[in-house]
Amino acid sequence: ETSQEAIKHLKKRGIKNIVMLTGDKKDIAQDIGKKVGVDKVYYELLPQDKVSKFETILEKAPKGKKVIFVGDGINDAPVLARADIGIAMGGIGSDASIEAADVVIMNDEISKIAEAINISKRTNNIVWQNIVFALTVKAIVMILGAGGVCTMWEAIFADVGVAVLAVINARRILK
Repeated sequence: ETSQEAIKHLKKRGIKNIVMLTGDKKDIAQDIGKKVGVDKVYYELLPQDKVSKFETILEKAPKGKKVIFVGDGINDAPVLARADIGIAMGGIGSDASIEAADVVIMNDEISKIAEAINISKRTNNIVWQNIVFALTVKAIVMILGAGGVCTMWEAIFADVGVAVLAVINARRILK
């Protein structure tokens, strides 16, 4: 029920090409694809056909971009393993798809994909803030130390202080 809204959120996050690979019959696949808002639907695919079609999608992907595959069945396991990022639906997913995936969504809500992307981007931003802050403070203290303005104890205090501030800054991820 949440797939249509989830796909809208993914497109808002900048995911440009959403493709559905399914073993379902043409009419059913196209109807569902249209309802949820995918860009392209490939239907009546056997497991080896899914892998072949996915390889084609990988080849056409812009350089440096990741290709994600979301699946839940045993037929999806080879593609989940081949994808840059394989996401399995854990609640209804087969053991093979869960084992082959990089990420498992336990409650089968496809909307969690957009949420995970948001969390990972926020985490990445905070990590880079911490790195830049730590290196800047260390460079300043090193220069002051070389100039005789800063003692060893002040440098140790700055080092520990930077680590504590980085941990406090990282706690923002939990909100």
